[in-house]
Amino acid sequence: MHIRVLGCSGSIAAGCRTTAFLLDDDVLIDAGTGVGDLSLEQLERIDHIVLSHSHLDHVLAVPLLADSVMRRRAGRPPIQVHALPATLETLRKHLFNGALWPDFTRLPSADHPVLALRPFETGEVLSFSGGRRIEVLPALHTVPAVGFAVLPPEGSGRGAWVYTGDTAPDPALWQRLQHLPVASLVIETAFRNEEQLLATISRHMHPAALARELTHLAAGVQVYITHIKPGELDPVMSEIGASGSHHSVHALTTGQLIEIA
Repeated sequence: MHIRVLGCSGSIAAGCRTTAFLLDDDVLIDAGTGVGDLSLEQLERIDHIVLSHSHLDHVLAVPLLADSVMRRRAGRPPIQVHALPATLETLRKHLFNGALWPDFTRLPSADHPVLALRPFETGEVLSFSGGRRIEVLPALHTVPAVGFAVLPPEGSGRGAWVYTGDTAPDPALWQRLQHLPVASLVIETAFRNEEQLLATISRHMHPAALARELTHLAAGVQVYITHIKPGELDPVMSEIGASGSHHSVHALTTGQLIEIA
């Protein structure tokens, strides 16, 4: 198994794509603008989309993907969109409503749609073909939100790939991670320290908060920073480097490939 980083920016600009990860070639973890760099053939192979929350930078590609592949996937099962019930309700009401975008949960027909919405709950473990499993982790954001742990094959002795999603400091997350072998952690840091108030209001991280959170993380875990705003990479990473964390911390990059097993 491997994770390909399609996008890891907090917004868009030249060379910046919003959050999307591809597990192998058929499972999307979040669906930001980075999905648009996949070829039509690659888009057609996606069978599952797992969403952390309803904000546009994480879901924008869902309706566009549906439109792109609907004809090519005729006769195949719908793409399964997995998310919290509240996230799915937001998609129904505010996206697939016939006003902002056609309802692809009923197109090309109600009996054979290109998308199917599937609810999950925090703590649930989702199962996919080939024995792949994704655990739904707690997160704390301005809307109902979760993170994810892509679990290694049972008995492999490998650690999990953990993605926090958009989150403020959340004790529930670290309580769970203390009981989960973690190989790599993808965690957001959306703002600089001087924007601490904005980070608090929007329930995002800044470098000082990140440093406090990483004290709960076991030694030896590779830490990757995501969701940095365009133009802010150097100052944010500089502040993280000056925070005194004992972990190896790197900025995540679009196109990066992370092996899980």
